[in-house]
This record gives sequence, C-alpha cells and structure tokens, in this order.
Amino acid sequence: MAQIKIKQVKSRIKAPAVQKRTLDALGLKKMNHTVVKEDTPSIMGMVEKVRHLVEVTNA
Repeated sequence: MAQIKIKQVKSRIKAPAVQKRTLDALGLKKMNHTVVKEDTPSIMGMVEKVRHLVEVTNA
C-alpha cells in the first residue's frame, strides 16, 4: 500500500471541534508536525475534511 506524508501547516485554534478531532485522529498535535499514514480511503476522507489545515505529499 502506498504511504502519504501529512503535515499540519495551519493552526487549529479557530477550527471547529469536529476538525480538531479529525486532526487528533490523524495523529497531528501541533503546527509543523508530520505523520506518515497508509493511503486508504478512510485516511483520505479525513484529510479532505481538514485540507485547508494540512499539506499532503507522497512518502
């Protein structure tokens, strides 16, 4: 399975609670934190919900 690198590039301070929980589920805790996840439909769905807060690249 392909892997993607997800980096939080914007603050979560004024984000709705649902988006904050999505960032937590992705494993992102603070700005410029990067995680590597499998490229699955569920992960891509979560990334789509917070696409304005994160940056996605191939790992």
